[in-house]
Amino acid sequence: MANEHELKHLNITVYGKVQGVYFRLTTKAVADQLGVKGTARNKPEGTVYIEAEGDSFALESFFEWCQEGPEGAVVEKVDCEEGEMKNYRNFEVIRKSRD
Repeated sequence: MANEHELKHLNITVYGKVQGVYFRLTTKAVADQLGVKGTARNKPEGTVYIEAEGDSFALESFFEWCQEGPEGAVVEKVDCEEGEMKNYRNFEVIRKSRD
């Protein structure tokens, strides 16, 4: 069995009615509770993009939560792929970038 304390990085994209329902804010609260580090941002096409780092157990719970989302969200699908560790120090909600 893989080492449960080994840290992994996940790139998660959440599709559906996920903007304007406090998705990012609630995601941060859940991440902080689980000890998951990373970022959450709204994408122009209406998805929420999350980078999450933590151990397998924390990420599994976190990913399960992403499939539900907060009250008011309607999650249609969630894409997830493993990525390169960036060693985030905390979990941050990224506000709209001015571009």
